[in-house]
Amino acid sequence: MRRPALIAAALAALATPAPAAPPAGAWEIGPIIRGRNYSVNMPLVPEPSRAGPSFAFPGPAAANGHVHYVTTATRPLEGARRIVLTYRIDAAPGTRFVPQESPGETATLSLYFQRAGDGWTKRQPDWRWYAPASRLAVLRPGTHTVSIALTEDWVAMTGSGAHANPDGFAEALAETARVGFTFGSPSARGHGVYATGPARFTILDFRVE
Repeated sequence: MRRPALIAAALAALATPAPAAPPAGAWEIGPIIRGRNYSVNMPLVPEPSRAGPSFAFPGPAAANGHVHYVTTATRPLEGARRIVLTYRIDAAPGTRFVPQESPGETATLSLYFQRAGDGWTKRQPDWRWYAPASRLAVLRPGTHTVSIALTEDWVAMTGSGAHANPDGFAEALAETARVGFTFGSPSARGHGVYATGPARFTILDFRVE
């Protein structure tokens, strides 16, 4: 290959962006508990798109479905500093996002991680961890970034905070199996959301730093 061709190839490689998030097939829309997928009428994985993994919110009523958890496999988070998600919501004018279990509350997104071996029972109260209450993201159209340090007061499934339960939090970080985000409300972080009109969620960037 001649020198101009080598330079052109190098410039093309530099211009090609590195993958900003796990590909669509690496994500799971769930949770799937004892064979049942709680994200009703949702595909198992997002669709690939030029911008990133993407899916349509179900709706326009709870009976048409709802999306709960969107997660991907991860290494243990012990030693990591933060989790960062950048996403875009496109929605038709007037579309509202509604928590299917608590429709009177605000629809939110919460960053999330889960310890390996979690059996989704109350006997494992500190195996699932959600963003601190002050760090929930209200669902609305536009491009948004959520970045939460792992030194903040994450909340366990039973509502206890990481600062009050440092041992349980440390064990979950040391044995993390899945990471991602959930849809719900302030009182029920992962209990599902639907949209009253056409709306789409796209993962633009997701990383553990």
